[in-house]
Amino acid sequence: VMSERTPLLHYRLSTSVNESGDHGPNPGSSKLSTFFGVVIPTLLSMFSVVVFLRIGFVVGQCGLYQTVAMLLVAYFIISMTVLSVCAISTNGALDAGGAYYMISRALGPEFGGSIGLMFFLANVCGSALYVLGLVEAMLATFGAVEATHGIAYEVMPTGYWWSLLYGTAILLLCLLVCLVGAHIYAKATFLIFLVVMLVLGTIFVSFFAVGPRVVALPPSAAGNSTSPTSANFTGFKLDTLMGNLQADYTVDYTTGVMMSFATVFAVMFNGCTGIMAGSNMSGDLKSPSASIPRGTITAVIFTFITYILLSVMVACSCDRLLLQRDYSFLRDINVWRPFVTIGVYSSTLSAAMSNLIGASRILYALARDDLFGKVLSPAKRTSGSGNPWVSVLISWFLVQLVLFSGKLNTIASIVTIFFLLVYAAVDLACLALEWASAPNFRPTFRYFTWHTCVFGIVGCAVMMFLINAIYASASIAFMLLLLLVIHYLSPTSSWGYISQALIFHQVRKYLLMLDVRKDHVKFWRPQVLLMISNPRSSVGLITFINDIKKSGLYVLGHVQIGDLDVLPSDPLQSQYDSWLSLVDHLNIKAFVNLTLASSVRHGVQHLLFISGLGGMRPNTLVLGFYDDHPPQDSLHDILFMSGSSSDGLGPSQDPEDFQALPLHFPALRNINTGGAKSLDAQEYVSVVADAVKMLKNVALARGFGAFERDGCVKVGRGGVFVDVWPVNLLRPDSSSYVDTCSLFLLQMACILTMTRAWGKAKLRLFLCVEEGRSLKGAKQKLGLLLRELRMKADIHTITWDKQVELHWQRQSHRPAKEDQVGGEDDCDYANSYHSNTTRLSNDYLQAVNRLILDQPHTPPAVRFLYLPRPPADTGRYRSYLEQLELLTRDLGPTLLIHGVTPVITTDL
Repeated sequence: VMSERTPLLHYRLSTSVNESGDHGPNPGSSKLSTFFGVVIPTLLSMFSVVVFLRIGFVVGQCGLYQTVAMLLVAYFIISMTVLSVCAISTNGALDAGGAYYMISRALGPEFGGSIGLMFFLANVCGSALYVLGLVEAMLATFGAVEATHGIAYEVMPTGYWWSLLYGTAILLLCLLVCLVGAHIYAKATFLIFLVVMLVLGTIFVSFFAVGPRVVALPPSAAGNSTSPTSANFTGFKLDTLMGNLQADYTVDYTTGVMMSFATVFAVMFNGCTGIMAGSNMSGDLKSPSASIPRGTITAVIFTFITYILLSVMVACSCDRLLLQRDYSFLRDINVWRPFVTIGVYSSTLSAAMSNLIGASRILYALARDDLFGKVLSPAKRTSGSGNPWVSVLISWFLVQLVLFSGKLNTIASIVTIFFLLVYAAVDLACLALEWASAPNFRPTFRYFTWHTCVFGIVGCAVMMFLINAIYASASIAFMLLLLLVIHYLSPTSSWGYISQALIFHQVRKYLLMLDVRKDHVKFWRPQVLLMISNPRSSVGLITFINDIKKSGLYVLGHVQIGDLDVLPSDPLQSQYDSWLSLVDHLNIKAFVNLTLASSVRHGVQHLLFISGLGGMRPNTLVLGFYDDHPPQDSLHDILFMSGSSSDGLGPSQDPEDFQALPLHFPALRNINTGGAKSLDAQEYVSVVADAVKMLKNVALARGFGAFERDGCVKVGRGGVFVDVWPVNLLRPDSSSYVDTCSLFLLQMACILTMTRAWGKAKLRLFLCVEEGRSLKGAKQKLGLLLRELRMKADIHTITWDKQVELHWQRQSHRPAKEDQVGGEDDCDYANSYHSNTTRLSNDYLQAVNRLILDQPHTPPAVRFLYLPRPPADTGRYRSYLEQLELLTRDLGPTLLIHGVTPVITTDL
C-alpha cells in the first residue's frame, strides 16, 4: 500500500476493520471492557491505512478549508448512524452477526437476510482487498528493482503469479488464526493498536523534530519527464499554511485522472467508516448497553480530532507540490522511515484478518437463522470451543477466489457502497422502530430522534451515489432481488415483524380519517359479511364472494353455539389459527370474525353490530341457502387436488405442507345418521329479516357447494355468461326493474364481470314482459338505462303470459279477506310482502322455475335473482322459504339478492 506507483483507487478500501463482529459464538469467552471491546476495534477500523496515506492527498487537492468542511460533513453523516447503532444496541441483547442481527430483528428476515448476505460479501471482498494491499506494500518495499553500477537487485520477485502466491500465503496465515479462534485475534488486537498508536505518535513528533528537507518525488504515471522531481518539507511556516488554504485540484499522478470535490470526498470518506466494530462485539462485552454508546462515540471523537490535527499540521509544514505528488510523504519525513511502513503493515494485516473473521461470523448467523434453507446448513457446525470452523473455511475459500482477480479497483468501490448500504439499513431499522411507536422500543440511549435517522439514511445514500452512481444503483437492485428471494424461500420467523407495527400505526391513523358521514354513492363498494357454518362445505362460496367484493371489506363470520358462563375458557381462541390458515391457503383477502352465542340468530346479530371498524363495516350479509341438500367436503378435495396443481391460479405448496396446515374443522353433519342443523327454517328467515331491519343488503347463495371458479370461467364455444333476472318473480303483477333492489342486483352482477377472473364473462339481462306490452319499447327503455349506468349487457325479452296466468287463476279462488289484504297501499305491499305467501301457488313457482331453466341459450355460470323482503308475519316465514326453494330448484349456482341501499348513480 506504500507504493507511489500504485493507483489511488487501490487505496479506496473499505476500512471497516472488524465490521461484523470478531467474537465467536462461544458463550464462555471472557468479557471485555469498554476500552478493549469497543474503543480499540473501532479505532483500528476507522484508522487503518487512511491515516498514513490519504491525509496528504486530501489536503493537497482540497486545501485546508475544504478538508475541514469535508471532515465535518463526513462525520455528521456517520454520527447520525452512530446514534442509531447506539439506540438499537441499548434496546436489548445482541447476538452474533452484528449489524445483520440488528437489522434482521428490527426489519424482519427479508430485509435482514438480504443486507446480511451483502454484508458478508462486502467483508469477503474487503479481506481480499486488504490482503492485496499488503502484498503491494511489501512489493513496494522489497520488490523494487534498483540499478547500482549496472547491477539489478530484486529482493521479492514480482508478477501476477508471484503476487497471488504472496496473497495466498498471507491469507493462509489469517485462516490459521481464525481456525484457532477469534480470541487469538482479540489478544493481538491490543498489540496492533499499540503499534498503530506508536506510529501515529512518531508522525506527530516528526512534524516538530524533523527540520526542513527536500523530498524526492516518485515518477508520474503519465511518464512526463518535465514534471518536478522533488518538493519541500518546510516545517511550520505561515507562508506554507497560506498556500494550502484554498483548493487546487490537479491530475492524480498515480492514475492520470483529474480530481474533483466528489472524487476526493469519496476517497476521504472511507476513513470515516468502521463505526460498527464495537457494537458487533456486544456478545463479548461486560455491559453492552453501557459500553457500545460510550466506546463508539469516544472512538469517533478521537479519530475526528486526530484527522483535524493531522490536516492542520500537514497544511502548515508541507509544500503543496509534495502533498499532490507524494502520497507516502509521511514515511519520508518521519524520524525513522520504517515506522510508517510498520504501521501500514500492521493496520492492513489487522484489517484483512478482521474482515475474514467478520465474514465467517455473519455467515454463521445467516446459517443459524435458516434464511436460505439447506444451502447454508453446513455453516452451522462449530468446534468444541464454539468456533464456527466451517463458516471460516467457506469465507476463506471465497476470499481466495477473489484474490485471483488481482487488482480490485472496481470491487473496492462496491465494497464501500455495500457498507454504506448496511449503515443506511441500520438507520432505517431505528427509524422504523421509532415511527412504529412500539411500547417495547425504549433504548437506554436516548440521544436520537427520527430526524437523525433520516439524516443518516440520506447521507449514506448521497455518499453511495457520489462514489459511483452505477454501482450504487446496482447494489440497491441486488438487495431488492435478494429481499424478494428470501421472502419466498425463508420460513416464518418468530422475531417479530416491524412491518406489522408500522401497518398497524398507519391503518389506525387512516381509519380515524375514514369518516362515514362523507360516504357517497359514487364510491360505494360491497363490504361483505359471509356467514359460514362449516368451511368444509363452503370453499366454493368463499372463493366466489372473494371475487365479488371489489376491493371492499370481506369478513368470514362463524357462530359457535355455547355459553361462556359454563365454559372454562373461550373456545374460539384456539380456532383462529385454522381459519387464518384457510384464508392463506385459499389466497383470499378476508378477515375472520368468530363469536360465541346462545343461537345462530343472536350470533349473526352480534357480528352485524360489531364487525369492522370505523368506516369499514359490512353493508352486505351473505348466507348459504337453507335446504336439505347433503353437504360435501370440498375442502378435502381442494387440498388433495392442489398438491399437483401447476396452473399458478391457486396455492402451489407441496402435499406435505397441506398435511401440516392447521385446518382443524369439525366433520360435516351426516343427514343419514340424523345429523341436525344448528338452526331451523324459522330462525334462518329471522336472520334475513334482522339484516333487512338493520339496513343491510342480503344475498342468499344456493348451489355453490360444488362450485369451482376455474371450471366456470373457462371459455368454451358458447362463452361464459352471467344471467340477471332483475324482476321480482314472486310479484308477477309488478314487473318493475328500476327499484332499489333491481339496481343493486345489476350492480353486483356488473362488479363480478369487472374482476380479472370473470373478465371474459358476459352479462345477460332477462326482462319478463306480458304480450299486451311492447317488447321492443321495454327493451329500448332498459337499454337506455344500461347506457346511462355504463353497463354492457345483452338484453333478452321473455313473454311469461302462461306463468302469470297460473298466478291469476289462483287469485280467482282467493277468499274475500285476502282480496282486502291485496287492496292495501301498493307501496306498503311491495315493501312488506306479507300477502305473497298466500297468493303464489306451487304451480306458478314451478312454471317460473322451468321458464328460467328452459331458456334456449348457453347455460350461465351464475344466476342473479331478485330476493323479496321476508313477510312481516313471522308465521309465514316457512312458506316464504319454501317458495324460494321451489323458485331456485336445480338452477345451479344462484344468488338471491335483496338490496336496501342506493348503489348506482349517473352523475360524474
